[in-house]
Amino acid sequence: MPRDTVDDEDEAALLARYALGDAGAARLLTERLLPPALSFACRMLAGDRAEAEDVAQEAMLRLWRAAPGWREGEAKVSTWLYRVVANLVTDRIRSRQRRNRHTGGALLELGDAPEAADGSPGVEARLIAAERMAALDLALAALPGRQREAVVLRHLEGLSNPEIAAVMGVGVEAVESLTARGRKGLARALGPYRALMGFEGE
Repeated sequence: MPRDTVDDEDEAALLARYALGDAGAARLLTERLLPPALSFACRMLAGDRAEAEDVAQEAMLRLWRAAPGWREGEAKVSTWLYRVVANLVTDRIRSRQRRNRHTGGALLELGDAPEAADGSPGVEARLIAAERMAALDLALAALPGRQREAVVLRHLEGLSNPEIAAVMGVGVEAVESLTARGRKGLARALGPYRALMGFEGE
């Protein structure tokens, strides 16, 4: 997760303080860790904000439960949280796929991107931005899970390849391969949005 005011050691120290009953430490950790966890979950779940909020909250609850037994140096707090979010998302996607198989649910197409409208100034620019983001979410959803995870962590969450490797439990070379294949898949899926999103050369 991007870090500006709280480094890895501070996150672990805050978690240790929370385990000792420090409510202020919990508030600081929540402010620091919940927004990127929510962002990651939302991207992995094709923009489903409500489901992403459930995932992020469950991940934070698991962090609070893990706090008393946390051993500093074993894992970065943020890396651990990303891994939990990824696992929860994977479970939900599998559950959704099972439901779709049983109910005959159809997969979303890029043309199904939702539209938003209101009468305030700048509505056209916001509609274009919303359409682009909806297309990106749908294109991400079409990627194989591991590629989607690598692309979101690298290009949307800003993690380094070694950090992604720690989250995903793979080597750096595997991360590079997953990210490269994911970018190519996104470029194909985005179609007319490719140039707008920086995939001209893909």
